[in-house]
Amino acid sequence: MSERVSDTPDARIPEGPIESKWSRHKRESKLINPTNRRKYEVIVVGSGLAGGSAAATLSELGYRVKCFCYQDSPRRAHSIAAQGGTNAAKNYQNDGDSVYRLFYDTVKGGDFRSREANVYRLAEVSANIIDQCVAQGVPFAREYGGLLDNRSFGGAQVKRTFYARGQTGQQLLLGAYQALQKEIAAGGVEMFPRTEMLDLVVVDGHAKGIVVRDMVSGEISSHAADCVILATGGYGNAFFLSTNAKGCNVMAAYRAHKRGAYFANPCYTQIHPTCIPVSGDYQSKLTLMSESLRNDGRIWVPKNKGDVGKPAAQIPEGDRDYYLERKYPSFGNLAPRDIASRSAKEACDDGRGVGPGGLGVYLDFADAIGRLGKDTISARYGNLFQMYEKITGEDPYTQPMRIYPAVHYTMGGLWVDYNLMSNVPGLHVLGEANFSDHGANRLGASALMQGLADGYFVIPATLPNYLADQKPGSVAADAPEFKAAEDEARERVAKLLGVGGTRSVDSFHRELGLLVWDKCGMARNDAGLKEALEKIPEIRESFWKEVRVPGSGEQLNQELEKAGRVADFIDFAELLCRDALHREESCGGHFREEYQFTEDDPEVSSGYTNEGEAKRRDDDYAYVAAWEHGAGGEPVLHKEWLEFEDVKLATRSYK
Repeated sequence: MSERVSDTPDARIPEGPIESKWSRHKRESKLINPTNRRKYEVIVVGSGLAGGSAAATLSELGYRVKCFCYQDSPRRAHSIAAQGGTNAAKNYQNDGDSVYRLFYDTVKGGDFRSREANVYRLAEVSANIIDQCVAQGVPFAREYGGLLDNRSFGGAQVKRTFYARGQTGQQLLLGAYQALQKEIAAGGVEMFPRTEMLDLVVVDGHAKGIVVRDMVSGEISSHAADCVILATGGYGNAFFLSTNAKGCNVMAAYRAHKRGAYFANPCYTQIHPTCIPVSGDYQSKLTLMSESLRNDGRIWVPKNKGDVGKPAAQIPEGDRDYYLERKYPSFGNLAPRDIASRSAKEACDDGRGVGPGGLGVYLDFADAIGRLGKDTISARYGNLFQMYEKITGEDPYTQPMRIYPAVHYTMGGLWVDYNLMSNVPGLHVLGEANFSDHGANRLGASALMQGLADGYFVIPATLPNYLADQKPGSVAADAPEFKAAEDEARERVAKLLGVGGTRSVDSFHRELGLLVWDKCGMARNDAGLKEALEKIPEIRESFWKEVRVPGSGEQLNQELEKAGRVADFIDFAELLCRDALHREESCGGHFREEYQFTEDDPEVSSGYTNEGEAKRRDDDYAYVAAWEHGAGGEPVLHKEWLEFEDVKLATRSYK
């Protein structure tokens, strides 16, 4: 057993019972009076749910805020793509939900690889999010009597998910956007759209600004502030094919990592089980079908390989394998995402997959339509059905959808303490860009919850703990550290433009993504990860010799933007695979083939869990893996050992 000595910075977890940690922390946190808040300037990078809500709330409190996004409007942040809902422990359905139950489900769903205190705070704050959003006019679905409606998501046996048809992310983002626009109009927030962060500026060990590029004019400039908040999303596009928008990237977080911020648990990547399957070799992204569909849709494949290829309607009920209902009778089609994804892969690997290439399973609504009527199903999921039909040309009201797992969300991110501050003082990280709440697997409808919790409620309370000890305006953009960072950014742009090769940026991105998906996707093993770690440096070498970036840096140049991002994806993918190789266990979305339950394990023979499920090694790996950039050498691993005082460590079972 490894010696449990953490060598990360203090996580600043409050003392006392878990139910009172957040209240106690707020009570003991530092404050800045309203007059003095106007003296502080805060940079927020990202304008999605986490960044937009943080910028708006901090401005309302009196701070001067600069908010940056690469989209042409904050309304186009990728939060808009979230479909199914946001969790909150309000127990409107009177079905046994509570703050503790949401906390428990989230820790268990993350396969006991998240920090208890952060997760409990998330569950505690969740109820406030709904009140905030209703007050903003977010049109959550309502029952016949006018009360807010709920539905279930994977990993839970209660209805706690608030939703707006299949457009929940869009509606929540519009609420945050309105709050942000109000502050922009009032002069509290200065907005910088079409602007990409190229580097973090660290002065005397503290994050004091950023270097950015105007994506229209190409101008590179610096912005100084008293602290920096990153809310820039995840790194799923390292796999090339994912459910993320094409512009989503790891650049801001990885540049901060190169400036000293620890990157935690990069191997924890969520594979979403409910996506439209790949349709061709030259596809550029994948489309998500909301997990909410699994409330009424039943997932199945043919029992017999001989029925593969037949129209679904010609396969009798008795010849269908509703494998999630069979394997996990308590949760059925609402098993957590990692388990549902691996089960789909298992069925397809067995030769029973449907559709082109055998990479698909059915999501069938025939029973629900027969029981509830087409109008009810349309009211719940109509826009999702319409989207599916437009993409596939198939009518999901009359024939089953075809779905297959795909890269979706990333649980890893920059390491943060309880205040959401990284190990670099002054650099705070919110939402998907940090690692803090989801462990090795995110439960559905928890991403929107975390983004809004961090932005509306957590960072406004914790940011003064850092700012109160800082002299406002002590660093200006003419400091030598800013000039040095600008010079490095210009050199990197010139280097990308100067390669003058013959291969497109996308060709390298596709090559990298396919390699990482094959060797570090739904299943990983020692040999495959070592192969990836041998090939990624070869891709990097080829990239810097053969990539062609046309145009110049002094104009709109989307190939230049992509080249910078792909260069970071190459470096980041190496860290991702290194983290997956070092973690010799299976947990959540990190499935090492060498570590799975077999028929010889007592947990399987007793019926508690199934053969092939993820097998953790708590004695050796119950820690956060926080990687320090190696600055030309090997990255350095730091460990934050996790303590489980309120949820007992146990083998996950959803049977």
